[in-house]
Amino acid sequence: MTSTMENLNPSIFRRTNERPITEEELDESIVDPIDQREVFDLIRNVRDPEHPLTLEELHVVEEEKVEVNNDENTVHVFFTPTIPHCSMATLIGLSIRVKLFRTLPPRFKVTVEVTPGTHVSADSINKQLADKERVAAALENTHLISFIQNTFEDEE
Repeated sequence: MTSTMENLNPSIFRRTNERPITEEELDESIVDPIDQREVFDLIRNVRDPEHPLTLEELHVVEEEKVEVNNDENTVHVFFTPTIPHCSMATLIGLSIRVKLFRTLPPRFKVTVEVTPGTHVSADSINKQLADKERVAAALENTHLISFIQNTFEDEE
């Protein structure tokens, strides 16, 4: 969306190992509650809009910053932009939200927010990401949804 990169040389971090699948998880007759790691696994491979790297590799998303409450059907994700003035932060948050909306059971209410203290416009971004009408309008924009869809390509 922007013609110049804001963070030309981001820090790159090691990816965590894939979670081994247990026999219980393969058994469809057993109710398996969704946990923090499962939600993290859904968003870790989303690609950054500016770099050919995943949000996990850039430490934009981390397992420790995912909260799941199965009793209340809530998922809360904090994400950390790579720089405090990142103009792509709203798009990144929207990509995370769309990915979870498409992959989690519909019973979950998903909240995505900038990690406190990591972006100069965090309050404004969080307000936009929490506004259902704004998110719905964004998802009706074919150019924007195409751009978001590209952040999901090449997922493992």
